[in-house]
Amino acid sequence: MLSSTARRPFLGLPLLLLLLTSHAQNITTPRTPSPAATVSQTIGISTVTVSYSRPSVKGRAIWGTLVPYGYNKQGFGAGNDAPWRAGANENTVIRLSHPAKIEGQAVPAGEYGLFFVVNQDNTGEVILSKDSRSWGSFWYMPEHDLFRAKIKLNEVPMTEMLTYDFQNLTKTSAELDLNWEKKQFPVRIEFDVDAIVMANAVEELKGPVGFNWQGYASAANYALANKTNYDQAMAWIDRAVLINPNFNTLSTKSKLLKAMGKEAQSDSLMHEAVAVGTENDLNQFGYQLLNDKLYDRAIEVFILNTQKHPKSANTFDSLGEAYATKGDKKNAILNFKRSLSLNPPDATRQNSEKYLKQLGAM
Repeated sequence: MLSSTARRPFLGLPLLLLLLTSHAQNITTPRTPSPAATVSQTIGISTVTVSYSRPSVKGRAIWGTLVPYGYNKQGFGAGNDAPWRAGANENTVIRLSHPAKIEGQAVPAGEYGLFFVVNQDNTGEVILSKDSRSWGSFWYMPEHDLFRAKIKLNEVPMTEMLTYDFQNLTKTSAELDLNWEKKQFPVRIEFDVDAIVMANAVEELKGPVGFNWQGYASAANYALANKTNYDQAMAWIDRAVLINPNFNTLSTKSKLLKAMGKEAQSDSLMHEAVAVGTENDLNQFGYQLLNDKLYDRAIEVFILNTQKHPKSANTFDSLGEAYATKGDKKNAILNFKRSLSLNPPDATRQNSEKYLKQLGAM
């Protein structure tokens, strides 16, 4: 009786090799020429990422030759008049984490094919296509364009390998530049940063960030610092005060009330904040008042701090600075000497001695 092994049909070597070859895949190897690259930039809390391939000039004539002027029919693919793929190999792809404006036109968050047109007079166009997974311009379909915008090209120093970069950064915008050979294709990208931050805060505060007062206070402080959506900020700081009515939450609410024109309520609440403030809270608040040239108010806060913390050399050193800044030499000297009598740490001692020397008291 034949064994089960003996009953199996024999696979000849040619057939075995054919089966193995049909399932084979190539190993990953470096891509040359035109290696792949990715560049990314954060604007506000949003990101712009460009993925592309980087051809080199290699002594070739680029504009009007390797990269034809205007729109051109490809020798393969859809056969449409097509722009330049803005790189090599696959589509150049731009990804936006949030809605943006590109060259002044609204663009939803997402992933887009990025194309350029270059004209002989140094004008051009930037094009965003809803097709981001095609290969180059071969399958370009004009009806899939999200938008087109005219741009003006710049002359720049020689750039051997095609490079994308971000320049002219501001709080809300950046310029995306394609540089190759001696041309630059500039594209302005903008985000409504404050609106994005505020909307993101609403979502973050639904999670772990919303389990503590610091999350609500930080959201309110952002709105206050950037003068946006005070009503929402007030709702957040009210929640923070409810969780922990400390100096930070009460003072933030006071500042917000002041920004909303409610001066009396603001002043009343700041007195509450000062009453519960720690030594460090009052010290920082006093210096804020000094920086705002509110000398008498700063001195009041520093005096209160010395009364609450009479054994702290730093409180008397800070009060001495306030008097010195106001020009009250006598009281400045008294408080710097009081600070030195309390065996201060080195930094405080050095500051008091410096001022005493400046005031001619050492």
